[in-house]
Amino acid sequence: MPLYFALAAALVVVDQVVKYVVRLEIPLHTMVDFLPGLSLTYVQNTGAAFSLLSQHTWLLTLLSGVVSVGLIAALWRRVLPNRRGMLALTLLLGGAVGNFIDRLLLGFVTDMFATTFVSFPIFNVADMGVVIGGVLLCLCVIQTFEKERKESKQRGEEEETL
Repeated sequence: MPLYFALAAALVVVDQVVKYVVRLEIPLHTMVDFLPGLSLTYVQNTGAAFSLLSQHTWLLTLLSGVVSVGLIAALWRRVLPNRRGMLALTLLLGGAVGNFIDRLLLGFVTDMFATTFVSFPIFNVADMGVVIGGVLLCLCVIQTFEKERKESKQRGEEEETL
């Protein structure tokens, strides 16, 4: 279990270092070529995804804090029985804490990765953790329901043969 917390902490550190360097080196709203299809553009996002609730940063800060505590409890109690599920919670925790720190200390989230091949909101390392963790968690839930459905069907067939 300490491995999951160490991984979440590492994600937070990487997120915060990247954000710090961007704030230090790139002027606000300036685009810098980074990789093919990806540029660095320093943006201060006071909202959530797609700038939702941008006038309610305090609410997002509170929500990030509560979700982070819930994720810590879920990891500590091992609420998901497999490594994939625990990794999903770890990535969600790292992302939630990374953005929580920005909101709490700065009043906004530092975003910097802008896709140049498709119109997409600018995002950061913490956002990647949240999205990847969320997708992984959804896959785990689907897998669990599928497994339970098969087991239930198998039990039903066994009862019919008795």
